[in-house]
Amino acid sequence: MERLRRLIMPLCALALSACGDLAPSSFDGTWKTNPDQTKFSSEPVTVSLSDGIFDCTSCAPKIHVSADGSDQPFPTSPQDTVAVREIDSRTVKLIMKRNGNVTSEQVSTAEPDGRTLQATTTIYPIEGTTPQILESTSERIGIPVPNSNAVTGSWRTQKTSVSESLLFTTFKPSGHELSASWPIGTSWTARFDGKDYPVKGGYRADSVSLKRLNDHTIEVTYKLHRYLMRVDKLTVSYDGKTMTNVSENKLTGRITTQSATRQ
Repeated sequence: MERLRRLIMPLCALALSACGDLAPSSFDGTWKTNPDQTKFSSEPVTVSLSDGIFDCTSCAPKIHVSADGSDQPFPTSPQDTVAVREIDSRTVKLIMKRNGNVTSEQVSTAEPDGRTLQATTTIYPIEGTTPQILESTSERIGIPVPNSNAVTGSWRTQKTSVSESLLFTTFKPSGHELSASWPIGTSWTARFDGKDYPVKGGYRADSVSLKRLNDHTIEVTYKLHRYLMRVDKLTVSYDGKTMTNVSENKLTGRITTQSATRQ
């Protein structure tokens, strides 16, 4: 029996997933995302605003509403309503709500040359912590569409910027659990059992579940109001200095790859 134990223990050290439920210690510490190294999905966002009607055919679910600024039902979505208002010939504002509360606001403006789209999104956290602002720059695919708002067309994201506090993530393993926290007040603690655990102060998720793939890779699944939102595959390099996050938006199918450095 002692000989068998001595044979098994080294294998456990090499493959934690096969020997219990311990959290990967390789994730322990604080990580900072490097925005300049982000790789965005090649899939474009396609929208149209013409004759008072707004369409987003690349959204999931698709949006087809009057651009009159009124709250309109948004079925099969984590949100209850969507409101779209045409501010001017190059700008549109979109507001999402749930239970009457604003969850996000986005203002998109096409530059005068018609080739670039600037978008500013304000996301309101679920538990009332500080709103977060995300900015993005996209380039047009194809030519401008005549007789429509200048935002009409297909756009591919080129770069984004977020609040500095959103760039830092701290992981802490403890026994059979792994905790994650962000300076904005968002945090969670979960076990590697595939069950849903609450996200506190979340701005795009209210539950999380974990799956360990190996001692350097974990899979993190986020949900919002029971809707599957995204799956992050986090991998720490063998030298322990960098972490790669391949994030799939499960609503749109778009995949974004980010790199973070251990602090």
